[in-house]
Amino acid sequence: MKKNYSNAFKFKVALEMIKGDLTIPELISKYQVSKSALHKWKNYLLENGAESFNDRPNKPAQEPVDLDSLHATIGKLKVENDFLLKAYAKLK
Repeated sequence: MKKNYSNAFKFKVALEMIKGDLTIPELISKYQVSKSALHKWKNYLLENGAESFNDRPNKPAQEPVDLDSLHATIGKLKVENDFLLKAYAKLK
């Protein structure tokens, strides 16, 4: 059965693994986690830093969308498309 660990726990264990004060078998015994989980968490921490295990990752703020401007652009393109379709039909 797969256990779910909190991000804080993963960070703590990965950090302890990086410090190297305990051997892999000692960490496995102390925290009751698999060797593969230890290596996975360590690599994830090294690749992504401390932010990797935040419970709420920082999401980039999205700029507000100006719907009126988008609707105006769609309307303009619709008019241009209709004009071009009529001009093409006359050429046939």
